[in-house]
Amino acid sequence: MADRILEVKNLKKYFKTPKGLLHAVDGVNFYIERGKTLGVVGESGCGKSTTGRLVLRLLEATDGEILFEGQNIRNFNKKQLRKLREEMQIIFQDPFASLNPRMTVSEIIAEPLIIHKITKNRAELDKRVSKLMETVGLAERLVNAYPHELDGGRRQRIGIARALALNPKFIVCDEPVSALDVSIQAQVLNLMQDLQDELGLTYMFITHDLSVVKHFSDDIAVMYLGKLVEKAECRELFNRPYHPYTKALLSAIPVPSIKKKRERIILKGEVSSPINPPPGCRFAKRCPYAKDKCFNQEPKLVDIGNEHFVACHYVKEINNI
Repeated sequence: MADRILEVKNLKKYFKTPKGLLHAVDGVNFYIERGKTLGVVGESGCGKSTTGRLVLRLLEATDGEILFEGQNIRNFNKKQLRKLREEMQIIFQDPFASLNPRMTVSEIIAEPLIIHKITKNRAELDKRVSKLMETVGLAERLVNAYPHELDGGRRQRIGIARALALNPKFIVCDEPVSALDVSIQAQVLNLMQDLQDELGLTYMFITHDLSVVKHFSDDIAVMYLGKLVEKAECRELFNRPYHPYTKALLSAIPVPSIKKKRERIILKGEVSSPINPPPGCRFAKRCPYAKDKCFNQEPKLVDIGNEHFVACHYVKEINNI
């Protein structure tokens, strides 16, 4: 078995609403190997970001296990969690909303170092902040700048520097480039990849942009309405998507060619409500291959070979396997 830094078993998160229980994450299972990147994709509302927050215990799970380096962190007390924060960090989606507008660049980056008492004196703190700014490509002249004075790319670099401050092993990247221009996206992604190679970081990369995840991930997990519907190695998933939902997602990626056109799969039917969902497959109402069994019995995520997991009753019939 490969060295798994994180393993999630039967993870669930339900929210109480006036109409019933909203199943935001419902029985999710996956693992991430040390030094690798797991891309988590799916449309808005599928539970990607909630899963990322559950893994870090920024939200408390309703049920399930979260094993970080073999320990179930759901059982950790406040003191243990505080120590865990040094090992696990997050880069948020909106760099402007996640930074304190009243703090300068140096103060934002220094905050985790001060809270966790990493440095002994002011000189050591300043040196550490300066090194972090250099690592993420922030000019020294910006040390006393405020977030509103900077562009999106530089703001996100501050967020990355803050996440790196405590030398974590694992980082949840919650759509870290979706709020940035395309040219800035490339710079930030290249920076994150270089940091992963240099520091041996493990990423859980949450995004709805499949063209980004293709170039950044080792493995990809596809989510739909709180469920994992497909998981495989990156090239395997793009070359051989088996789940009807994954096929529809991949067909929506723009092709930069006039001659070459991808056949677009248009999904019809209504999206099932995540509040008190009925038994059966969550995707059944939009699936062109759905039969009676799909509406009555929930498909399990099974390995159909080559570590390629799919949750579909008729995956072999649909794909002629």
